[in-house]
Formats: sequence, C-alpha cells, structure tokens
Amino acid sequence: MKPSRLLLIWLAILLAIGIVLGALRALEFAVPSSLLSINWGLLLALLALALLDGVGLKRLPSPRVKRQMPGSLALGRWSEVRLEVEHDFHQPLNIQIFDHVPESLSFENLPLSVELQPGQHSQTGYRLRPLKRGHFTFEHCEISLPSPLGLWSDKCLLNVVDNTRVYPDFARLYGGQLLAVDNWLSQLGVRQRQRRGLGMEFHQLREFREGDSLRQIDWKATARQRTPIAREYQDERDQQIIFMLDCGRRMRSQDGELAHFDHALNACLLLSYIALRQGDAVGLSTFASDRPHYLAPVKGTDQLKVLLNTVYDLNSTQRPADYQAAASQLLARQKRRALVVLVTNLRDEDDEELLTAVKRLSKQHRVLVASLREDVLDTLRHTPVQTLPEALTYCGTVEYLNERVELHERLSAHGVSVVDARPAELGAELVTRYLSWKKAGA
Repeated sequence: MKPSRLLLIWLAILLAIGIVLGALRALEFAVPSSLLSINWGLLLALLALALLDGVGLKRLPSPRVKRQMPGSLALGRWSEVRLEVEHDFHQPLNIQIFDHVPESLSFENLPLSVELQPGQHSQTGYRLRPLKRGHFTFEHCEISLPSPLGLWSDKCLLNVVDNTRVYPDFARLYGGQLLAVDNWLSQLGVRQRQRRGLGMEFHQLREFREGDSLRQIDWKATARQRTPIAREYQDERDQQIIFMLDCGRRMRSQDGELAHFDHALNACLLLSYIALRQGDAVGLSTFASDRPHYLAPVKGTDQLKVLLNTVYDLNSTQRPADYQAAASQLLARQKRRALVVLVTNLRDEDDEELLTAVKRLSKQHRVLVASLREDVLDTLRHTPVQTLPEALTYCGTVEYLNERVELHERLSAHGVSVVDARPAELGAELVTRYLSWKKAGA
C-alpha cells in the first residue's frame, strides 16, 4: 500500500504552511496562535482520515480477472488479449490493470484503466506481438486499487495462469486458401513455367481444345469417337520432399526482427503447404540442434499441423553444421528417392565437406541447396564509396560474395541445384523452383 498523489499533495500543503508559520514566528512576526492550531488540527485530521481510508482499502474485496487469449500466436503478428474483471464493489471504482507478459512478447496499451460499476462485469484488452517462438506461460495479473477516499492505492497480485504457443508466421499459409492458387502465388512473387507435357501422370481423355499440342492427341480414341481426343496430364503426385534444416550458428544472423532461422522455417512451411496441396509427402530432418528432429514424409493437410507443432519451439544453437553426419543420418532413415532441400548459409570453408555430403545424397536423392544471403551484403555492395574505410568494407563484401558464387558454381558443376536468396525471398524462390520441376516432370 502506498500513498496517492492526493494524499501527498495535502501533506505537502499543510507541512509547507506549518513551516511558513513557524519561520514567521522565529522572525518575531505577529502570527496568531490560532493559525498554528488550525494547521496542526488539519494535519492530524488528514492523518486520521488517511488511517481510516487505509483500513477501508484493506477491507475491499479483491477483484477477479479472467484472461481470454488465443491458444496459439503467430510470430511477429499482433493479437488481442481480453481481460474480464469480476468484482463485489458497491460503489463505482477506477482501477488499473497490468498483465505480467512473458519476455519476448511485446505489448501495447498496458497498464489499462478500467471503471468498475456495481453489479457489472467489465472487459478490456491489450495487444500482444510475439518476437520469439516457443511455449509461454502467463502467471500473474497486477491490479492497482484506490482507497474509498482516494488517499491510498494498493496492488493486488492475482494468479491468472494461461499458456500459449508461438508458431512461425503461418497466417499467410492459411490465408492463401482464400485466393486462387495461381493468383496467390503470383502475389508472393512465385514464377510458374508452362508445362512441357512430358513426365506427367495421365489424368483423363477429353476433347481436343485450341492450344493443345498435337502430341497430346490420342489417335485410337480419335478414331473411335471420330473427333479429336486429347490426353490430359496432371502433375506427378506421391513424391516425397525432405527438408534438411540447419539449426547451427550460421542461422543466427539477424535481418530485421527475424533471424535467418525463422525466415528458413517460414520458407519450409510455405513450400510444405504447396507440396501437400499438390499431393506430395513432406518430412523434416534437423541437424546441429540440441534435440535433432526427424519426421518421415507423410501426405495430407494434417502433416502441416504436425510440422508446426514440431518446429514451433525449435531454436538455433551455437554448434557448427556437420553436413557429413547430417547426410549419414538422412541416408539411414530415408530409403525412397526424394527431393532433399538443404537449407543453410554457405561459406567458402564449406567447399569440400559440403560437396562430399551432397554427392552422397545425390546418389539416392535429388538435392536442392538453399543458401541464405544476408541483406547487409547487398546493401554494402550498392553503397557509394567515399572514404577509405568504406572502400575496405566494399572490397571485403565483394570478395566474400565472389567466394560464395564460386562455391555455388562448384556445386552446380556437380549437378547440384542451388538457390541463393535473401531471407525474405527464400520462400518464393523455393516454391518457384519446386513448381518448375513439377511442371517439367523432373
């Protein structure tokens, strides 16, 4: 319990008057004794009122708070938390509420001022924005209660336990269902190539249409129906995709609010969503992590939920990436041929180790290496050079980028496909490459 501003102001006024009157008497000015008596009487009356008001505050019943919040939150997106306050007060009362939000969750509009009316429940709310994935527990809610006369305020710490999970930014994944797939993918920057007509699974026979290739004509069916009949193909289904996700120290680079690791997760989930809708199976294998995860490829939309529940609390570590060990583990678990998407951040020192691991994987699987490139590299490369330090920085950046390009070229020379993208563009680049291969029947 602490004094309110009103009590402190009155105390300051009465004490100031007493000091002034005492100073005047010390200077032998004529000061009526009744003024001193009145001042002391007012001061004692104020202290008595404050004592009674404090007793009244302690007797006030504690309010009850219920927190209404989503069971899951999306990383980096604002959500609303509602607080419902129940009370047994017989007079209107203004209170302040501060919810104890866990670390790594930013908030707005706290503390909250709420006016409680007798016989009514009050509702209020604030905004919440997660800055980190994982499991979070809300334990306490703090209420500041004013005394009946407003001379004191007291804080009540209520145990209001709630749990929530922060997932990667999956909102746009489900938001894509509201649009046509082609339109949505074009908005994401995904470029789709025209189908070549080769390597596709047969779907059905139909009448020949303008724009169909002559190679699509089924001559036997045409002879029977005495009208041009074409074969219609669909993209190959029942393929398998395995994400090899680097959880090591190189994925801890930060561009904006999200680390490269979070961008990589978002990209993997985006491609998983597209692949599952195409009828393919999706799995996951992590390396350089505290707890290595492996999910066997499974088809169906439920697999996306399994992926989300697997990676929502997955974090990057300080460990170096061991590509050889990761390749050995995957080869021992994944026997069927699959598209292996290795998501990492390549360096020039990765040359021999990475190339050896990718060669081993390529004997059994098709490998796509997705390498994240820091945004700052592109910024420094296009920054005008005016001073010697800027020139040194520019030269170091260009040399580093050239070494990355040489590594990518060496991988390409051995038949390994490479995607070099900035973190925010990785998802669209992966989907573009995946759909181009699907359309080409590769």
